[in-house]
Amino acid sequence: MSDVLLTGATSGLGRWLAPRLGAAGLTVLLHGRDPGKVARGVAEVEAVGGRAEGLVADLASLADVGRLAAAVRDRPLTVLVNNAGVGFGPPDAAREVSADGYELRWAVNLLAPVRLTEALLPTLKANAPARIVNVGSIGQQPIDFDDLQLERHYDGVNAYRRAKLALAAWTFDLAEELAGAGVTANCIHPATFMDTGMVREGFRVPLSTVEDGGPPTLRLVLAETRTGLFFDGERVGEPHPDAKDATVRARLRAVLREDTALRDASRPA
Repeated sequence: MSDVLLTGATSGLGRWLAPRLGAAGLTVLLHGRDPGKVARGVAEVEAVGGRAEGLVADLASLADVGRLAAAVRDRPLTVLVNNAGVGFGPPDAAREVSADGYELRWAVNLLAPVRLTEALLPTLKANAPARIVNVGSIGQQPIDFDDLQLERHYDGVNAYRRAKLALAAWTFDLAEELAGAGVTANCIHPATFMDTGMVREGFRVPLSTVEDGGPPTLRLVLAETRTGLFFDGERVGEPHPDAKDATVRARLRAVLREDTALRDASRPA
């Protein structure tokens, strides 16, 4: 039996997916921040006859991202679903930073999946065929590389949308990197403004349900063999043009490489 690591599995789309992944025969490595909700999620998978193990980590901390990767890297992992995310936040909310000092939405919606995936690539390659599914959004906004951490002009909606553009752009790079390795990488916008706590927190009127976004995401996790695509629900869609722009992607790669170098240099010898 193979494993799926599902981040953000205790609410919204993740909570919908977890028992269905278990019912499909995968052992669900069920991630969340709240131990009680993680335990509830494990019980929900087991209630449909599936197998699950709970993992508690705060993806706003790169140290926790590393611990999460270490906990699963020796498992028979064949699927990684980067679903955890931070939404717009309440209207007019102040800028927030992660445990490592990054703007919070950049940290959780981009840096966490990037670092988690990088750490688990050897495992996924060894267990190929394997899949990486990044839960993104069609709501994307160009990245201001001169104000990357939004220290001058912060807005929660903009912060979320530019991180999701970066996630899509990185997914395309990742798919190219993994060509021939037996590991696919795709990004999906499940549905628009699903009725989740994240959407309600932003005082947005839900335009769809989790039941609308769940099935196309589940199909992508279980059955899609193509790679390097952006899905808008069931169909292949088009992200913001910047997500495919070669110059933007090159600048983003440089930012992510620099971040990695700075982070590694700060570790004790």
